[in-house]
Amino acid sequence: MSTARPVLPDSPNSLTSPVSPESPMTPTSPVSRQPLDVLIRRVDPDVPLPSYAQPGDAGADLRTTEACQLEPGERAVLPTGVSVALPEGYAAFVHPRSGLAARCGVALVNAPGTVDAGYRGEIKVIVVNLDPREAVRFERFDRIAQLVVQQVERVRFQEVAELPGSARAEGGFGSTGGHAAVDGTNGTSGQAALGGQAGGNRYASVVSDREGQ
Repeated sequence: MSTARPVLPDSPNSLTSPVSPESPMTPTSPVSRQPLDVLIRRVDPDVPLPSYAQPGDAGADLRTTEACQLEPGERAVLPTGVSVALPEGYAAFVHPRSGLAARCGVALVNAPGTVDAGYRGEIKVIVVNLDPREAVRFERFDRIAQLVVQQVERVRFQEVAELPGSARAEGGFGSTGGHAAVDGTNGTSGQAALGGQAGGNRYASVVSDREGQ
């Protein structure tokens, strides 16, 4: 089985530049940008450093340094064997891996987990097995999550008596529709839960993901 990966419309390490009408280049020609240097320390001396599986990927793979088996509904805190020192004004976010979610029902309890610039401890990942029937087992150095580093703003909150109006106003959960349960139409999500074409609950093996297939 192949590993499902999110489709990223834009590379985080590229910018687009305007092109004159006389230029043969396309309007979206990428301009390379220097990678951000991030200090990293191995807590486990043998763990592979986080790495990007494909060019243009937003997330670098994090691995567990401990083997673990999760029964249906169980969760665990898995160490990744690394700690980082992010530059001021940046944060790292721990996201789930789509292949594990689709095949094994593995999710992150607090997704995305936030790694602040001032944090110097080991990055740990809270995984949960949401599959209702099958256990899932992680071996040492299996990929369990992905780390996305982003620039963040520090804001000043200014209290006001009233907020400015907007088209959405106070419309909250489900206010825009677009889902069968909200719109009152028949859905087919049950097929996915039973392991149909759109589902994955029947597949509780991380072997293909471990091998990068």
